[in-house]
Amino acid sequence: MSDPLLLMKASSLCVIAASLLALVTSSAVRADDFTPEQGFISLFNGKDLTGWGYTAEDRFDGKTEASDGRYSAKDGILTVHPHDPAKGPRLRQMWTTQLFPRDFILKLEFRAAVNADSGIFLRKPQLQCRDYLVAGPYKTLKNYKAQDWNTIEVTVKDNVAHCVCNGEVLEDALKLPATGPIGLEGDRGQMEYRHIQIMEAP
Repeated sequence: MSDPLLLMKASSLCVIAASLLALVTSSAVRADDFTPEQGFISLFNGKDLTGWGYTAEDRFDGKTEASDGRYSAKDGILTVHPHDPAKGPRLRQMWTTQLFPRDFILKLEFRAAVNADSGIFLRKPQLQCRDYLVAGPYKTLKNYKAQDWNTIEVTVKDNVAHCVCNGEVLEDALKLPATGPIGLEGDRGQMEYRHIQIMEAP
C-alpha cells in the first residue's frame, strides 16, 4: 500500500518543478520574442548575429558568436564581452551588413557594467555608449539608470543626428556622412544591447 504522505510530497515536487520550468520557458520566450514598433525593423533577431560582421569577408550570419568571441547573442541580448588579450585587439567594431542612406530613427536599449565603455556608430561617426555617470562623457544625466536598461533614440535628418538617452540629450546635432552602416564598439568592460530597431524614411 502506498504511503499517502509520500504521494503528497511527490505531487508537490512535481508541481514545483513544473512551475519552475514554465517560469524559465516563459522568460526565454519573452527575451527572444521582441516585436519592433510599427514601421520599424529589427537589426538584431535576438538569437544570433545575422546581419552583422567585422568585414564583408568576416560576417556572422547564423552564428551566436563573433569570430573572436568578443560579441555574442543569447536570449534576446547582444553582449559585448570584456577584452581578452589572447583573442584579439582591445578595440573592436562590429557593423551591420546593411547601409542606411536615408533619414532614419534608431532605437535600442543598453545595460552597462560599472565603468563599461562601448559606442554606437552611426554611418561611421561614433556616439559614446558607456556607464555614463562613471565613464562619461555625459556625467550630468538625471535619468540614466546605472547597471540597468536604458534607452537610446537617434533621429537622423539631412545627415545630422539628434541623440537622446532616456529622453535627455546626448548630442543635439552630430554630423554624419551621406550613408553607412550601424556599428557597435567593444572597448572596456561588458555592455549588453537589446531591442535594436530602425525605421527609415520612405
